[in-house]
Amino acid sequence: MSGFNLFDYAPIGVMFIVALGFAASQILVTQLIGPRKRTAVKLMPYECGKDPIGSARDRFSIKFYTVAVIFLLFDIEVLFMIPFAVAFKYLLGEENRLGIGYGTIAFVEILVFIATLIVGYIYVWRKGTFDWGVQARVEARAEAHELLNKKKQRIQQLKRAA
Repeated sequence: MSGFNLFDYAPIGVMFIVALGFAASQILVTQLIGPRKRTAVKLMPYECGKDPIGSARDRFSIKFYTVAVIFLLFDIEVLFMIPFAVAFKYLLGEENRLGIGYGTIAFVEILVFIATLIVGYIYVWRKGTFDWGVQARVEARAEAHELLNKKKQRIQQLKRAA
């Protein structure tokens, strides 16, 4: 029986160091070369695709929630494919060794799984879940006009005060 060896955990430590280095480098690069112009719109809080103008009790479009649920479903389904990809080579080896079609059965099953994903994606696409075009543009223009009017009113107030 072998004893505890800290060097066995070195790859995990290297992975953490690389991850931290990547995160720090991305923050540093965005601070060095990113835009620095601060505007009222850029400094506003932003959450779930809707600018925080008005009451917190305003109704949201159902599209926000359906896109979130669809994202979670596709994310989980892609995570399901990773163990399959890892085990597929082993299944092919077992198929050659035993003569039972484990690899072929698994391949057909994953094709059915991917076909189900594609059918679901086409369904939500045809339902218009990803179609934000006209409504989003109208809302953005209205918010931009509102912000512009507030800015003009503020300038006029400052001129009157001076």
